[in-house]
Amino acid sequence: MPLPALAFCLNLGMLPLLFLPALPELAFLWAILPVACLLAWFRHPLLRYSGMTLLFFVWGVLAALQLVWPMEHLPGENRQVRVVITDTDKATTHYAKITHLNGKRLFPAPGIVLYGEYLPEAVCVGQQWSMTIRARAIHGQLNDGGFDTQRHALSNHQQLTGRVVKATVINRHCNWRGRFVNSLKNRLEPFAWQSVILALGLGERSSLDVDTKNIMRETGTALLMAISGLHIAITAIIGGLITRAIQLLFPVHWINWQLPLYVGVIFAGWYTWLTGMQPPAFRTAISLIVWAALRLSGRQWTSWQVWSCCVAGILLVDPVAILSQSLWLSAFAVAALIFWYQWLPLSTNRFAWWYRWLVELVYLQAGMTLLLLPLQIFSFHGISISSLVANMLAVPLVTFVTVPLILSGMLLHLTGPQWAEFAQWWLSDASLKVLFGFLHTLPQGWVEVDARWQWFAWLPWLWLVVVRLNLWRTFPLLCIGGMITLMLPLFRGEKEDSWQVHMLDIGQGLAMVIERNGKAILYDTGLAWPGGDSAQQLIVPWLRWHHLQPEGIILSHEHLDHRGGLNTLLRTWPALWVRSSVGWDNHLPCFRGETWQWQGLTFSAHWPLNGATHKGNNRSCVVKVDDGIHSILLTGDIETPAEFALLKRYWQHLASTVIQVPHHGSNTSSALPFIQRVNGHAALVSASRYNSWRLPSAKVKNRYLQQGYSWYDTPHHGQVSVTFSAQGWAIFSLREQILPRWYHQWFGVPGDNG
Repeated sequence: MPLPALAFCLNLGMLPLLFLPALPELAFLWAILPVACLLAWFRHPLLRYSGMTLLFFVWGVLAALQLVWPMEHLPGENRQVRVVITDTDKATTHYAKITHLNGKRLFPAPGIVLYGEYLPEAVCVGQQWSMTIRARAIHGQLNDGGFDTQRHALSNHQQLTGRVVKATVINRHCNWRGRFVNSLKNRLEPFAWQSVILALGLGERSSLDVDTKNIMRETGTALLMAISGLHIAITAIIGGLITRAIQLLFPVHWINWQLPLYVGVIFAGWYTWLTGMQPPAFRTAISLIVWAALRLSGRQWTSWQVWSCCVAGILLVDPVAILSQSLWLSAFAVAALIFWYQWLPLSTNRFAWWYRWLVELVYLQAGMTLLLLPLQIFSFHGISISSLVANMLAVPLVTFVTVPLILSGMLLHLTGPQWAEFAQWWLSDASLKVLFGFLHTLPQGWVEVDARWQWFAWLPWLWLVVVRLNLWRTFPLLCIGGMITLMLPLFRGEKEDSWQVHMLDIGQGLAMVIERNGKAILYDTGLAWPGGDSAQQLIVPWLRWHHLQPEGIILSHEHLDHRGGLNTLLRTWPALWVRSSVGWDNHLPCFRGETWQWQGLTFSAHWPLNGATHKGNNRSCVVKVDDGIHSILLTGDIETPAEFALLKRYWQHLASTVIQVPHHGSNTSSALPFIQRVNGHAALVSASRYNSWRLPSAKVKNRYLQQGYSWYDTPHHGQVSVTFSAQGWAIFSLREQILPRWYHQWFGVPGDNG
């Protein structure tokens, strides 16, 4: 079987890992394994390729099952483990690999992030510890268009989080890499751009400040600041050039072209290890090894064959890498470049030599800017209009000046002399000062883009095909039809008779969006923490991605898990009105008897009473949203006293189709008479899986289920959306209905929510 065909079968066999709602059982794999082997044995190409694809599918599923095993078997009780520290903040957050469980070796070693505990001794990379831990399976928030933290963690083999119950150091010595990184950080302290140097040289992005990250994002230069194919390739080239220079001293019959290739691969492997075997660097090293093997084969390979074999090599070694967004971005970028140069080749013969390189650079950046639009919009929900100009300087400067200087500085840090090393760091720092000085002169270039533009972003690809094949003349109607099809989502309007309510998955807080005709009102704004809040991280990007214009905020009460994102929202949209019962300046009242109309919906406040002395949870603004047929009751954090006060005087107004369960499902709320009086069909709960209060309460959940409610909570269902219309209503959950994927499942102990 030809190698490119084998690579195609492998890539195709791994693709189902992206879409499977659940992983097949081992019995199923054993059943299809002989079928796959039988098909692969036949000489007919179709049967053989089908058999090989099935075999690689089995290999991928086995790798996924192996990844899932620690999440299913380690949580639930204290575990005795031996770990190796892979990274640490030298305080309360430590990344580690579990090498032994109850004295037995684990292979491959699962990753764990240990939070919230100082260890009894100073921690550094490479130390071995014996620990008693309480492990938890990774669990991430899931929102439509939001960052998929659970998928990201699994693609990086970080399956577990946990806390340390007891720890004893076995080997307190840092490994060579840990000592090198610490020494390098100390040496770089005098330099202003030390954080960027560490990010470029070792992938240490944690020390980058917010302003630096923002300027790189806005100018489209962020990819240059990560350990990527650029760094690994430059390292390999340096290794090859050094070897080639040494070969000049040898007799001719000792010189061969393969040795620089071998040494270049060794240099790249060493540098990959030095960066901590970060997944992007590790995958690049695998690609380089595959490319070198193809080169050494002595055969001529097309660009697409090399690309396919490199991707296949990565997936063969690490099938779960198919979940990695960084792998898709890198592979897509290389494919786009191949497509760009093959379908629209550039002839520079007519240009003078002294500016030919400038034309080629502009051509390269134009291709990257246009063809990466689909993936950039899908992944980052925006585009940088200044990226073309920014990368005109950033790409050559970082590629040919900054990165070589940093690599040589790292080498001199090992070998000396110290004055030469200092010169390299000074020059690196100066080059970054020039780069970021230039980036700051550019106008703010980041443009938020909503989901409607996803298909339109494929227009450059369609244009290239049309131009190259001259389809505009032969099939003009087909070309126009394709263009119109890509543009249709831009003009698709909302159904005027429908409206939606979305409970966002924000963790232990509350944020709900009432949507109609492209406008939105928020009920609560999520939580806040040092350095951020739910609005900044999720709500604002979510609203923009869904092309919604918020017009107002209803704030239930003043607790931080409900008002955390208020200031961010008001800074983003200063014209927003705010209704609440807290009595703050510029807030409209939200007391019993207040009613208002919005987009054909009736909003009526039912609690608290104006002038009432209730505080905290029981002062939550309870609002009913009604379209005349269906309704939803938004209750904030009211507890039993407020519920009985509502039942005592205003019970006739409580009946609703859907209810937002009070106080995150706490047993201090949701009294049985209140549930019965609402007489709804569905109950929505916002909570985080691992919360200190073990919410929602199992008793409360059973109470609703016994009264005929359907139960939806964000830990199990992710974002929950309810659509109301004249024809009826329907509920959709992201985790179980819209995006049911094996990597979105609830792993670990079924009832472990605390």
